[in-house]
Amino acid sequence: MSAATFRTAVVRVPSGPDSIEIIEVPVAEPGPGQIRVAIAAATVNPADLGVAAGFFHAIGMVQQPEHTGLGWEFAGVVDAAGPGAELAVGTRVAGLVAGFDRDYGTYAEQIMVAAADVALVPDGLDLLAATTVPLNGLAAAQVVDLLGDAPAGAGRLLVTGAAGAVGANVTVLARERGWQVTGLARAGDEEFVRGLGADFTSHAAPGWDAVVDPAQLNDQALGLVRDGGAYVGLRPGLEPPTERGISVTSVVTASDRTRLVDLLARAAAGGLPARVHAVVPLDQAADAHRATAKGGLRGRYIICP
Repeated sequence: MSAATFRTAVVRVPSGPDSIEIIEVPVAEPGPGQIRVAIAAATVNPADLGVAAGFFHAIGMVQQPEHTGLGWEFAGVVDAAGPGAELAVGTRVAGLVAGFDRDYGTYAEQIMVAAADVALVPDGLDLLAATTVPLNGLAAAQVVDLLGDAPAGAGRLLVTGAAGAVGANVTVLARERGWQVTGLARAGDEEFVRGLGADFTSHAAPGWDAVVDPAQLNDQALGLVRDGGAYVGLRPGLEPPTERGISVTSVVTASDRTRLVDLLARAAAGGLPARVHAVVPLDQAADAHRATAKGGLRGRYIICP
């Protein structure tokens, strides 16, 4: 009898969507503290496009000798639990597989992770929506941690790409830290951005106390910050050089189970956006990459293995 296998998407010689391959991998049993999750949904994120294109290989963040896994976020159901995992088979969970240099990611039929790294998905949140929360929500929360509380008299914050997944979450969370948030987005997104409780602009002038840059405008966004203000980006090591006394930092998104529990609960209650653009099977991962690369999406492509 042949060993059981599962399918997962990888890239060997990255050169864009056409370099994505679906391979079969032997099923393994979880060790102490581990769970095996049957993945119901995984998101396509800009970081995945960069891996498939070889961007992160070129800057030394990926050094896998044979292949590199794709996908960061997942939601699914516990399929098996190792000793001490304390999560029953059938439990709905969501989580984040952080980092670039790894054999397998979340574009897969299953994944092995530490039970301590996943959060329970609330009953009021379906798994498709839940899978949009771990990376985007944690990135936003950790961006806001870098910003801190709004300084007295200097709390004007501009969020680029405010209608996108990370930008929308930053918009909500930064307001809770006292920032007067304005979202920069396309004119057609005004209603959505204002619905987040923010002001709106489609053409920003310089002079902001701080700019968070999910749209990756880089030097253009830095130019919008006042002297001595703050810039927070989402591309570690690739942020624009500091100037005019501006504090320049970038978030390195990391797993945080406690924070993820709160973010999932907020999404279930409608307090954070969890938008899905389209759902495709694993075999159409390359098509989802091509569509995401065109930009303008107001929700994530979801891969359902």
